[in-house]
Amino acid sequence: MLVDDDDGFRESLGLNLIDEGFAVTSLSNGIDTLAFFDDGGDADVLLLDWRMPTLDGLEVLRQLRRRGIEIPVIFLTALSDDIYEEAALEGGAVDFIDKSRRLSILLKRVQLIIDTRRARTDEPPAPQGTIEQGELMLRLDTSRAYWRGAEVELTLTEFNILVLLATRAGGDVAYREIYDQVHGKNFVAGIGEEGYRANVRTFIKRIRKKFRELDPDFDLIGNYAGFGYRWSGGS
Repeated sequence: MLVDDDDGFRESLGLNLIDEGFAVTSLSNGIDTLAFFDDGGDADVLLLDWRMPTLDGLEVLRQLRRRGIEIPVIFLTALSDDIYEEAALEGGAVDFIDKSRRLSILLKRVQLIIDTRRARTDEPPAPQGTIEQGELMLRLDTSRAYWRGAEVELTLTEFNILVLLATRAGGDVAYREIYDQVHGKNFVAGIGEEGYRANVRTFIKRIRKKFRELDPDFDLIGNYAGFGYRWSGGS
């Protein structure tokens, strides 16, 4: 699915994607995009413009998530400031790509998302039981987290990151390992070879914030500068 209000860009990119073997549905605005999914439409990946009249890309993403539609979203934009990338990732996008970047980069990211999504449909059933680390409890069967008996409202991605940290409590978990937990191995996002680190930092920031809304003194997710993060709470 390709959504962009620039007719020339949308047509050019759409044709390039078709030439690469993708089936492409193109739309020019956010309202029609929401209607498409409300009517039962689906796609493997949504390529979404940030700046569109009436309903911008970020609001389209928010409304999709409110509807429970979890299609992977890649923002295509000329806005390169970190603040926009952070807003996109916090909204639930999987990537944020400058429109000026080469087609080959976009193709690799789209294909990796599709491969990862399809592979996950073949995964064995989710594990059962619980993980407990001090006052943290993780219910694996329902993907719910509890801190001091109160539920922490985490997304599935945030929950999976927390499981990774909790099962390695006391040990350092690399940025790359955390990122692989989110998008699958070998996926690359952001600008530069280590652009994925900004993505990981955004997820950790959100998780910490949600714990601190329940417990202002929460400080058990520590940063190992230049390497990654660790859960420092013991069992």
